[in-house]
Amino acid sequence: MGNEFQVIARNDYSNKYIFTDVDELDITDQEAVKTLIQREKPDVIINCAGYTAVDNAEHDTDKADLINGTAVEILAKAANETDSILIHISTDYVFDGSSYTPYREDVPTNPISVYAKSKFKGEEAVFNLANRGVIIRTSWLYSSFGQNFVKTILKYGRERGSLNVIFDQIGTPTYARDLCRAIVEIIPSLKENWGVELFHYSNEGVASWYDFAVAIVELAEINCRINPIESKDYIQLAPRPFYSVLNKAKIKSRFGISIPYWRDSLLDCILKLKEEG
Repeated sequence: MGNEFQVIARNDYSNKYIFTDVDELDITDQEAVKTLIQREKPDVIINCAGYTAVDNAEHDTDKADLINGTAVEILAKAANETDSILIHISTDYVFDGSSYTPYREDVPTNPISVYAKSKFKGEEAVFNLANRGVIIRTSWLYSSFGQNFVKTILKYGRERGSLNVIFDQIGTPTYARDLCRAIVEIIPSLKENWGVELFHYSNEGVASWYDFAVAIVELAEINCRINPIESKDYIQLAPRPFYSVLNKAKIKSRFGISIPYWRDSLLDCILKLKEEG
């Protein structure tokens, strides 16, 4: 997400952005975080960092907890000292997937994987420690930057005649650039009398991973057959929720934002990847 914010920042002359990566700031280093925030005194801190290797987290519990949990505690405490608003990105995986209707913010969580539990610890850190904060749960993030499902399907779709993709896990693909734009859009409304609030954001619509993969090869005009398979036929160390669609009514009504349909945003991303060669 950090790279997507940098793209937005190039044309945003109303805000000053300060970007850091792990080489410039280790967010698990309390003194380093405190020093930077007290020097810059930002109005808003957006935490784009996260341990996102869902399967690896099953064996790398300490690192997942450190980055997704402890680091958020550090950021929340440092943000309080400068009265900054902390915006933290969480995940649909904090739900167990047993619902059959889109999850609202007030539905009880039940994380079922190490990754999901570590992300929930991050949410708790914001709720319990931040004076001013926003938690945004999102789902199935992809981007033209980094490694993600879209780029994986594009790569293997070009190399192979067919791919097997799970069809019994349902959610919503979300273009990271759309989420970043939404965050920039809502920030002006957060600067006065703000405590801590939780919102859901994903693109509009619903899909399985199979539907997502079919759309990727179709929109990219790749000749690759996508075969639907069940979760039990694909080895994954970490359990996933079978249904994790998010209800976005709260963020739309509170801020009046418009959210793009997932296939439209996917096409935008694929076209950008084509432009970049």
